[in-house]
Amino acid sequence: MEFLLYLLLGGFAGVLAGLFGVGGGLIIVPVLVFSFSAQGFSQEILTHLAVGTSLATIVFTSVNSILTHHRKGAVRWPMVLWMTFGILLGAALGSLTAAAIQGPMLQKIIGVFALAMAVQMGFDLRPKATGRAPGRPELSLIGVLIGWASAIFGIGGGSLSVPYLTWRSVPMQQAVATSAACGLPIAIAGALSFMVVGWHEAQLPDWSLGFVYLPALLGIAATSMFSARLGAKLAHRLSAKVLKRLFALLLLSVGINFLV
Repeated sequence: MEFLLYLLLGGFAGVLAGLFGVGGGLIIVPVLVFSFSAQGFSQEILTHLAVGTSLATIVFTSVNSILTHHRKGAVRWPMVLWMTFGILLGAALGSLTAAAIQGPMLQKIIGVFALAMAVQMGFDLRPKATGRAPGRPELSLIGVLIGWASAIFGIGGGSLSVPYLTWRSVPMQQAVATSAACGLPIAIAGALSFMVVGWHEAQLPDWSLGFVYLPALLGIAATSMFSARLGAKLAHRLSAKVLKRLFALLLLSVGINFLV
């Protein structure tokens, strides 16, 4: 039954990844927390396990999404390169930060972030474009911040990088595509870091590599790799306003659930 849940979750997360340039982590993490809790995993480590597993799934989600956006010529690869320099450092630091936070408190932090993202998406709050493209040092610095926060929340960073890129006058479709490409280094660095910091954790369930739970990873990855391609195609065809508001309602429920 749990594996079926992982398959369904992967399909949904993949569509979100392609459609909005996000890795689906804000949906994957709470569902995994619920699933792990139901399976009797330790409350002390299940949130970290959910975050690390979420980051690992985004590795697979990102690949097909990136390929689809790249074929449409929408990825700003020079920006991706300079952001990646900072992302790798930030994601490693973020995993260390998350590991130092107790599980229940980490859930509340994720809940607050989910509420903030619900407000941002629900009301379509976006900073006014500056009209100036960012320089290389700025891209690397913002990469550190996005990588750090993304590793803590178990996300691909799209909810942070898309608003930043549009603020820096990158057209929305290119911002989504570039964000999707940035999600891959975030996921790789974050997942590897969570494996390392959780490697000697005594309370881990069987079939875990540090804070990455392999059955969930395999189930989610199996479907997300294909559904991400669908989401990326839809991103170039649909107005996402209504979908964003529906997603905002979902994030609102996630945030409230983690905070109460």
